Amino acid sequence: MKAISIQAFGDPDGMTVVDIPEPAAGAGQLLIQTEAIGVGGVDAVIRRGTLGTSGFRDGHIPGSEAAGRVLAVGDGVDTNWVGRRVWAFTGVGGAYAERAVAALDDVTALPDALSAIDAVALGSAAPVAHFALEHARFRPGESVLIRGAAGSIGVSAVQLAAAAGADRVAVTASTVDRGRTLVGFGATQVLDRSGLDEGGEPAAFDVILDVVAGHELPTFFDRLAPNGRMVLIGVVGGNPPADFGMAMMRAFQRSLSFATFSLNTVPIPERNRVRAAQFDAAARGELRAVVHDVVPLDRAQESHRRMDAGEVFGRIVLTV
Repeated sequence: MKAISIQAFGDPDGMTVVDIPEPAAGAGQLLIQTEAIGVGGVDAVIRRGTLGTSGFRDGHIPGSEAAGRVLAVGDGVDTNWVGRRVWAFTGVGGAYAERAVAALDDVTALPDALSAIDAVALGSAAPVAHFALEHARFRPGESVLIRGAAGSIGVSAVQLAAAAGADRVAVTASTVDRGRTLVGFGATQVLDRSGLDEGGEPAAFDVILDVVAGHELPTFFDRLAPNGRMVLIGVVGGNPPADFGMAMMRAFQRSLSFATFSLNTVPIPERNRVRAAQFDAAARGELRAVVHDVVPLDRAQESHRRMDAGEVFGRIVLTV
């Protein structure tokens, strides 16, 4: 089968199309004919070598989520899964391929009205946004700032915070047009990348969800209200400076909190329950999947170049 392999970490040019043996479903696994593959920020971080290629070697097949139809099942899996349309989490890799395997615990059946493309735009991103708001102890009536809101996690967080009764939903945006688009998803205030409004004034928020990190992360402690909570859910802008915590120490009397959040800490049955409910909501039109573009699997390099250029709004989806 055809797959995308990282032959050299760094630039997208290090990714290439390869022919590899088709995987087989082992015990407790399903073999899926992929129809749509989500291109996520984690894929880009791994490909760039931002994680120091820790645990990853040349030849790694990227991609953590795919949607398609079940072709076969391994021992211990009900054969009634064969032929069903599913979303699947494939782990830290394996999804950029014509077929992929996933553990039964990491598979969610798709509603008939939800496309495979929309499923991979929501399948990882929307649960992260949901549980990140929980991790931040968000309550209705509080204000929320989503830093890096133009990605699939950010757009989901805007929608969920607005639906949950946030008093204000602010976003950072790199362009005016992106800010206006986010207003259509529930944002009530658009800030620049530094978290300043049109008049150059900072605003204070009860909760900040940060997808970006990077060297400017410490400045966003100044955007927290007393007892404010910042939760880091991504590092698409790179790691923060080593001494970023000093900004919190300087604001000691404001009782600020900082936390990281990974979906890995949520029990699998709970994240599957939330994901299935979100898929149903999307099928009813109550939660919107945002797809920047759909490109063939063999143009995965192009999708990563566009991510590196910061031009993607929502998610790029690869199709087979």
